[in-house]
Amino acid sequence: MKKSELRKDYIQDKYVIIAPRRGRRPHDIEKPIRVTPPKKEQCIFCPGKIQRAGTIVKLDKKTVEANEPWAIAVIKNRFPSVSVSNPKAYGRQEVVVETPDHLKEIEELPVARIAEILNVYAERTSAISKDKKINYILIFKNNGGAAGASLQHAHSQIFATQFLPPHLEDKSQKMQDHRLKYGDCVYCHVIGKERKSPRLVAEDKNIIAFCPWASLHNYEIWIMPKRHVDNISLLTAKERVSFAKILKSILGKINDLDLPYNYYFHQVIHDRDQHFYMKVTPRGSVWAGVEIGSGLIINPIPPEEAAKFYRK
Repeated sequence: MKKSELRKDYIQDKYVIIAPRRGRRPHDIEKPIRVTPPKKEQCIFCPGKIQRAGTIVKLDKKTVEANEPWAIAVIKNRFPSVSVSNPKAYGRQEVVVETPDHLKEIEELPVARIAEILNVYAERTSAISKDKKINYILIFKNNGGAAGASLQHAHSQIFATQFLPPHLEDKSQKMQDHRLKYGDCVYCHVIGKERKSPRLVAEDKNIIAFCPWASLHNYEIWIMPKRHVDNISLLTAKERVSFAKILKSILGKINDLDLPYNYYFHQVIHDRDQHFYMKVTPRGSVWAGVEIGSGLIINPIPPEEAAKFYRK
């Protein structure tokens, strides 16, 4: 692919111009400056100090290793932007500390631990969903200062609110329209198409990973269960292990790019038609006048080239 090409999202009215640059290589992209991480002795997510970080919701010990007091900790966010005591901004916020080891990141953890992190996400999704006022759950990770992380210690966050973002309401409506018109889930259809495309990165019998057709971010990649499930709590143990293996490999590749990243997934509580999947977005994109002014994104890394990088 040499010429620029306008591409549309699979379902929503979102557009991107894929504008490849001749000879563009992964290390040529601009790397955001990372913030200086706090020292271990100052980190409130480390064992012995985590009680000061917030009220402990859960200490998971299923995949605990030698000399670890716990494997995964879930705490209430000390500085929430939403809370159950605020009717004007009702919601819940939690932090998932993924390891007691201050120096390890998620891609350095064993597959079993990553699978258990996914299981903790599932358990918290089920528990929070029991609150009838909650309509939306976002689970996300910011890795690196430019990706929004304020602490180095490996952690992710759960943001649940009564408010459903309008773009997700629009997405749910368009997915329902697609099902009524064609009789199937749009993303089940996408899986069938991307399995045969040059954007395919990896798959097994449970999970598929591919770079989306209209990637908004450099090296954006999606991880999706092949089985139609609407939230993470419905994944089986085998599906979580498959998901963990692919996620570990992808994050290792992003680490080779030396880029911060975000991963996240949306869960609309009352939408059973949604197809659960995780987006992983390395932060190598620099959005400027065109993107901010028009809302039209220019991506210089074609998803086909990004997929080739991940497959190497």
